Amino acid sequence: MESFSLILAIVVVTALAFDFTNGFHDTANAMATTISTGALKPKVAVAMSAVLNLVGAFLSVEVANTISKGLVDESGIRPEVIFAALVGAILWNLLTWLVGLPSSSSHALMGGLIGATIASAGTGAVHGDVLVTKVLIPAIAAPLVAGMAAMLATRLSYKLGAKRAEGKAAEKGFRVGQIASAGLVSLAHGTNDAQKTMGIITLALVAGGAVSPDSDPPVWVILSAGLAIALGTYLGGWRIIRTMGKGLTDLQPQQGFAAQTSAATVILASSHLGFSLSTTHSVSGSVMGAGLGRKGGVVRWSTATRMFVAWGLTLPAAALVGALAEYVTGFGDWGTALVAVFLIASSTAIWVVSRREVIDHTNVNHVEGESPASAEAAEPAGVITTAIAAVTPPPVGTVTDSLTATIPSPAEVTAKPSATAL
Repeated sequence: MESFSLILAIVVVTALAFDFTNGFHDTANAMATTISTGALKPKVAVAMSAVLNLVGAFLSVEVANTISKGLVDESGIRPEVIFAALVGAILWNLLTWLVGLPSSSSHALMGGLIGATIASAGTGAVHGDVLVTKVLIPAIAAPLVAGMAAMLATRLSYKLGAKRAEGKAAEKGFRVGQIASAGLVSLAHGTNDAQKTMGIITLALVAGGAVSPDSDPPVWVILSAGLAIALGTYLGGWRIIRTMGKGLTDLQPQQGFAAQTSAATVILASSHLGFSLSTTHSVSGSVMGAGLGRKGGVVRWSTATRMFVAWGLTLPAAALVGALAEYVTGFGDWGTALVAVFLIASSTAIWVVSRREVIDHTNVNHVEGESPASAEAAEPAGVITTAIAAVTPPPVGTVTDSLTATIPSPAEVTAKPSATAL
């Protein structure tokens, strides 16, 4: 094993930075519905998700091997190529986080790697069959399968609990089940997304001559990747949690349970098969399916359309940035330094812009653009409420007293002879 070069160290640090953004970008996948239905407090939810992401990182290396050994030709890859790929992935993650769109960190990484590889070694260095079978097909199938499963599970949950769905005990049971299923999604997220960073670091180590080809990720790589994604998860991607929990549809505990369970099943099965699956696609599909599964439930298709557009742009956008970054790094050390400065400056600028509207655990469940205090006041009143408010009740002690004064008492009626009697 050769010693670390400076560029290899930079690549490893940048990969862990991507893993960190992956953590807070995809926290919504695991915990958004649990937070939106009130099953868990926001800070408790992200802490639980962080721990389970770390545990999941140690359960499998199949996805890591797909990236490090299958997607691109290792022999034609330099550490600078991987660095350029990570630049494209990180910037796309940060941009979509800023606008609150749950795009795929996995596809951002794939796109950056493909674009940088093509710019460096040509299209022949990308294994098209692996790209199609283990990246593109799962990207299309995952939201459809998870959505259909969640819709059927939601309908089954309401049907089985039709007589007891209104009771507090039944609702509490679904909340407990939702917590368990959310934990399963977090565990599945660790088995899939944390491994992507393991794979990219292992690929960099192979390219830099630090480990032999066809090596599995070293233990220190597994540990560091698991810790990075867990830390990012704990900080919470509150902007995306708001979109997933409140922007797509309004979920009840039964729907949240169905959505989380369906997504976790799809993700775990994909991790076992070595598919580089997007957890974002899986959970988004299951949330929409759960929304359609409840009678009277709706999906906000305007938000869903924005998500679909972001999904379609993720691979090509990250690939373009990765290719441009690789072109600049080709000029030598100063080119690599220039790309690093650009990444740091762009990330800082995005963070500064995000401070204009702070979204955190205190307001994640509020309607976007409204303060908690103004949310109720801004809601338009219904027709009946408006009609009642238009009728001003008479002041107490005025009209009532006047009417009482004009009505004679029984004694007065008896004492006074009637006009006809006279």
